[in-house]
Amino acid sequence: MNILELQNLKKYYATQKAVDDISFSIPQGTIFGLLGPNGAGKTTLLRMITGIFYPDSGTILFEGQKFNPLKDIPKIGYMPEERGLYKKMKIGEQALYLAMLKGLSRQDAMKKIKDWFVKFEMQSWWNKKVDDLSKGMSQKLQFVITVLHEPRLLILDEPFSGLDPVNSNLIKDEIFKLAQKGSTIIFSTHRMEQVEEICNKIVLVNKGKKILDGSVKQIKHDCKENIFNVGFNTLPLPFENQVFEIVSSKENFLTVKINEGFYPADVLRAFLDNKASIISFNEILPSLNDIFIKKVEDTKLARQFENVKI
Repeated sequence: MNILELQNLKKYYATQKAVDDISFSIPQGTIFGLLGPNGAGKTTLLRMITGIFYPDSGTILFEGQKFNPLKDIPKIGYMPEERGLYKKMKIGEQALYLAMLKGLSRQDAMKKIKDWFVKFEMQSWWNKKVDDLSKGMSQKLQFVITVLHEPRLLILDEPFSGLDPVNSNLIKDEIFKLAQKGSTIIFSTHRMEQVEEICNKIVLVNKGKKILDGSVKQIKHDCKENIFNVGFNTLPLPFENQVFEIVSSKENFLTVKINEGFYPADVLRAFLDNKASIISFNEILPSLNDIFIKKVEDTKLARQFENVKI
């Protein structure tokens, strides 16, 4: 079941197309990456999903029904990149107040807050003010406040900003646990290595348009460029061939790119015919960071050609 479906969403500001006919769906229990460079339309999408903005056209379905802000927003937790905490309010009182706004009773809210504060070693923070916290500490507090009411859909915009590696892992582990319990997470970030580690599926947007959508594994497979890493006991002497080109050489390894019309078996045969002693042969898939850069650059190039009048 898809918890969220966006169908042909459009949102324009004057002459700017912030979101231009975007459609995608998010299955229940997925950790979903919403990616794109600055100004791509990510924030506008998130604000439409949370009912802050309304689309100019298109449909949002939540749990199979047309999105109803009054009914559905209580099921959503949203942690924006720009934090929305009351700087002069005591942390414990603030957590309690915001939890009760989400529909928790005072008793349930207190129990959940104490449990999370213990888990994140925040017990001594109760009477501190947000102004007294570092960026990393306020980040932990914002995460706790966002998940207190156990949302069905959790939206995290740059959740690791300002966190040290220990606290980043702490938050990451909780994200996995929430997904295992059935929560769906939309994860928006510029850190591609985090996306590869955390997300099941992604969508990449640029200039208001969707340019990539699918599982991380399938996207990396679809974008591969027939590049392989070949390991040897001793590097073979150079020889001429039509099968591959050498991309790089390091220690006892060659990185090769297979030419069009040839296959991995042809590469192995070429080396074996030249008496090379092969000990490893592995395909190199592109990183999400490489794919991200290439797709964004391709979009820019396509836009330039659109503007050329012949």
